[in-house]
Amino acid sequence: MITPLDIQSKEFKKALGGYNTREVDAYLDAINTDYEKLYRENIELKDKIGMLTDQIRQYNNLEETLKSTLVIAQSTADEVTSAARKKAELIIEDAEIQSKNRINAARDEVKNIMKEYDHLKKEIFIFKNRYETFIKAQLISLEEFHEEYESKGSNEILEETTIDESHDLNEVDDLGA
Repeated sequence: MITPLDIQSKEFKKALGGYNTREVDAYLDAINTDYEKLYRENIELKDKIGMLTDQIRQYNNLEETLKSTLVIAQSTADEVTSAARKKAELIIEDAEIQSKNRINAARDEVKNIMKEYDHLKKEIFIFKNRYETFIKAQLISLEEFHEEYESKGSNEILEETTIDESHDLNEVDDLGA
């Protein structure tokens, strides 16, 4: 390739009736100036191309790094999501087990309360029957007393009643009344 220095240092031989040397020198100077400018621009552009090529290489490396990072990030996100789903399933499963246990415990407690309720109903029934029997016995005793009172005198009955009352009061204490 011809350099600007080659154009500047080129000398032509003189011949008879040849070109005007001043015009040729002026023209060669103009060509040299333009060529020198183009030559410098070409070198600058080659440098820019080299620099841009390096930048493209860096960007390509960065792109590859980003792609691999994204793949790793996606993989990690998938693992985290999977682990979160498994943990959620375990939490739900544990909650279901706990709720079943609580329901069973509540059912057992209801059964125990129902048994206790039935027992108390029986106790009340027994108490009612005993008390009813006691009251009937007292009524019978009162009727007998009244009949005796009518048939006997009041003094004799009062003496017997005092003895019977202490006996009846002991019976009441035994009944829990």
